[in-house]
Amino acid sequence: MQRYDMIVIGSGPSGRRAAIQAAKLGREVLVVESQARVGGVSVHTGTIPSKTMRETVLNLSGWRERGFYGRAYRVKQDITSADIQARMVKTLEHEVDVLNHQFARNGVKILHGRASFRSAHAVDVALASGEVRTVEGATVLIAVGTRPFRPDYVPFNGINVFDSDEIVEIPKLPRSLTVIGAGVIGVEYATIFSALEVQVTLIEPRPTFLDFVDKELMEEFVHDLRDRNVALRLGAEVSRIEFDGGGRPVCRLATGRDVASDVLLFAAGRMGATDGLKLDAAGLSCDHRGRIAVDPKTLQTAVPHIYAAGDVIGFPSLASTSMEQGRIAACHAFGAPTPPSPEFFPYGIYSVPEISTVGMSEEDVRKRGIAYECGIARFRETSRGHIMGLQSGMMKMIFSKKTRRLLGVHIVGEGATELIHIGQAVLNLKGTIDYFMENTFNYPTLAEAYKIASLDAWNRAFAPLPGAAPVAAPEGAGEAID
Repeated sequence: MQRYDMIVIGSGPSGRRAAIQAAKLGREVLVVESQARVGGVSVHTGTIPSKTMRETVLNLSGWRERGFYGRAYRVKQDITSADIQARMVKTLEHEVDVLNHQFARNGVKILHGRASFRSAHAVDVALASGEVRTVEGATVLIAVGTRPFRPDYVPFNGINVFDSDEIVEIPKLPRSLTVIGAGVIGVEYATIFSALEVQVTLIEPRPTFLDFVDKELMEEFVHDLRDRNVALRLGAEVSRIEFDGGGRPVCRLATGRDVASDVLLFAAGRMGATDGLKLDAAGLSCDHRGRIAVDPKTLQTAVPHIYAAGDVIGFPSLASTSMEQGRIAACHAFGAPTPPSPEFFPYGIYSVPEISTVGMSEEDVRKRGIAYECGIARFRETSRGHIMGLQSGMMKMIFSKKTRRLLGVHIVGEGATELIHIGQAVLNLKGTIDYFMENTFNYPTLAEAYKIASLDAWNRAFAPLPGAAPVAAPEGAGEAID
């Protein structure tokens, strides 16, 4: 039996970061990957493919230029699924090549096969040849990710009813699309297809969606969707799904309404891909969604030498946080110091338009009873926004009135997932409104919105009255939030 310092099950963001970190600490590492190529869901069916599809659609459809040239403007008149697939294949090949190079350069061994626990230290790997190889690890990291939730009432067929992993390989672009599930994945695909002029209906059983996003930001986002004729069916539960005489899927809603379309995408949740791991043999268990509970600081499971990281442990289920979880798990396993995790991390939704948020929302601030003020900047108010032809997009900043500290930044619009990092840095460094007031931003840029929004908040809450002396920041303003 071959023995390793660490066995990593899965080669997605958390698995690869843990494996490389452990190798850099001089440990013998084995990565077990069930698929023929490394990268996991993130590279092959999730993060990278969906973002590649989004970028391809925005480029070929001329979406970013329509502010100047009108809604009918297109770079390519007849966009096909093949156009989207061509760019995706190139991107994925590059990602896999880079990852294989990183593993080789750091001496990480790779074994392709399906892993299952024989004991708390021993892992059986079923190879494609039928052989079962047993390996042993002093520590084990479970980084198997997730798979789409596929309820029995949805007639998945790979032709016109897809889950969120299958949709990236859709053989033909439809004229109409129904999306069940207004979570992050559902919203992303709904808006991507909408940018292709596909008639989209988004169904969500709850009366609201993306509830973790600031409500004012969501109002702006929903207005944009309705302006593009995206039909929102909120508070509508699907009672059954049938096919009409032409073979099109029809969603029968509990409200009595029917929604028919060329293609149906079911994107209501994902399950931890833990079935088949034989967790009980290692003394572990998972919840009804296949997720494994861990210590949030160390990523240890109920069995101390077995760690879990990434989407398989649940929220926030982001590639960015998964990478950090993998690194933290490896460092903890081998006694290497790790800096404390930052208090705030950004959340990015790659919809059209993008949404990104960091820190507290206005609703969070109210619940905590903090005296606050908001500043708003609309992208059309910036010179760069004019140059780009932007007609929508906004930034919202929240500040403590007592200490002037930044409490949260919320952005919807072009480049939101990039712009958010300025706010993230100031927030984690306990910065105040003074940073944005005193510093110069490149001109013309969308980042100028930080200056505009902070001036808006300053004029509402901090500007001295005429004839009054300027108000200095209170002592220790960089420490206490309120």
